[in-house]
Amino acid sequence: MTDNRRIVLTGAGRGLGLAMTEGFIERGHTVIGCGRNVETMRVLAGRFGGPHRFDAVDVANEKQVKQWAESVLKDGEPPDLLLNNAAIINRSEPLWDVPVADFSRVIDVNIKGVFHVLRHFVPAMIDRQQGVIVNFSSGWGRSTSPNVAPYCATKYAIEGLTLALSAELPPGMAAIPLNPGIINTEMLEVAFGPAAAEYPSPDEWAETAVPFLLGLRPKDNGRSLSVR
Repeated sequence: MTDNRRIVLTGAGRGLGLAMTEGFIERGHTVIGCGRNVETMRVLAGRFGGPHRFDAVDVANEKQVKQWAESVLKDGEPPDLLLNNAAIINRSEPLWDVPVADFSRVIDVNIKGVFHVLRHFVPAMIDRQQGVIVNFSSGWGRSTSPNVAPYCATKYAIEGLTLALSAELPPGMAAIPLNPGIINTEMLEVAFGPAAAEYPSPDEWAETAVPFLLGLRPKDNGRSLSVR
């Protein structure tokens, strides 16, 4: 891998995604990010300019992801680091009270969205036999709590999906499920309410997480890791 990494990042517009975007760019790396909000992506593109790139993409929409990936790969090399960060959480309530549409949306973004991104970027990375894939899991992908069952289900799925993928990759690559820890984001506010403020901000988290992510290598393939 070169010193200047080419990093593809989903959910780049807010929370951990935005903090990572800023951290990677500050360290001289190229970020190709996406998010659902058109205006947010436009602002990021104007703020950072080339060679960075920001596109409005709903990862739950396979057609949008395919078009985005084809355009990104046409413009440059496959990513050195592919970060599936985009995710949503259900409103806190017992599983039997979760509306069907809400349950489906969590599944569509948190599991299918990751699959869509992998499906359209990983073949190019395999052709080069190089690159690290990080799929963001959660503490709730390795343990459970009440009232967040749909979210827990998706993050447990990410653990299994990523570990299976790690066994399919050629030497020189890695797939890693990553628990980022507990950070004061909008998603945490949904689950924890005012208590979310007791935890580190995304910017504080990124001070540790960005160097940690940049330090991942093929030797880490198939390891369920946590940001330390």
